[in-house]
Parts: sequence; structure tokens; C-alpha cells
Amino acid sequence: MKHTTLLHAELSRVIAGMGHGDLLVIGDAGLPIPAGPLRIDLAVMRGVPRFADVLQAVLSELQVERAVIAQEAAAGAMPTWCQPLEPTPVQQVSHAELKQLCMGAQAMVRTGECTPYMNVLLYAGVAF
Repeated sequence: MKHTTLLHAELSRVIAGMGHGDLLVIGDAGLPIPAGPLRIDLAVMRGVPRFADVLQAVLSELQVERAVIAQEAAAGAMPTWCQPLEPTPVQQVSHAELKQLCMGAQAMVRTGECTPYMNVLLYAGVAF
């Protein structure tokens, strides 16, 4: 059994297979998942698992080059839930554009989070 933070086998496999520039999306319970990307549905019930917990686990294994969030989530300032991403550059786009970008994802992870616009696109970096 793995002893690192991320124990979910399918999510760990996706991260291990990602290359530079590949996209992984972590979304709230309402983010639509288009046909194409692998769906990793972790949602059990409202709030379980929390977005922040899934993000923390993913960041323990994924080297992130840049991230994208919806402008609607930021409302003029960077949301506190983005703090684990620091110092990674975080770009803001419209929610409509964010949903379009999701079409290029390797996988989309659905959490039980019910906070509107709590979604992040993570672009893989290089660990060397």
C-alpha cells in the first residue's frame, strides 16, 4: 500500500502518466464534464470530499507549472483556496472559457464541493 498522501489508485495512475503541459481538472460537484476526458468521480455527498482536501492530495504528487480558475471565483481578489498553489502562476478566465479548456483535459476529478466556481485547471510542469 502507498504511504504517500494520495491513495486513490485511478487518480494516482493519471498523475503518473501526465507529461509536460498535460491538463488535470479538479472541479466542484456541478462542473459539467464533457465527453473525452476521463471522469474520476470522488463525490459521495454534499461537501465530501472537500475540494481543498483533493487539491492538497493532488499537489502532493503533481508538479504544476500553471493553473487556471474562473474570474467569477476570484471576484477581484485571489480566493483563499488558491493558497496551496503558491508560487504557481494562476490565470483567471471566464467560467465559459474555463469549461471550454476542460475539453482538453486528460482527466476531470469531481469532488463533493458545492461552492460555486470552485474549479481549477492544473497544467503539469517538469520536475527537473
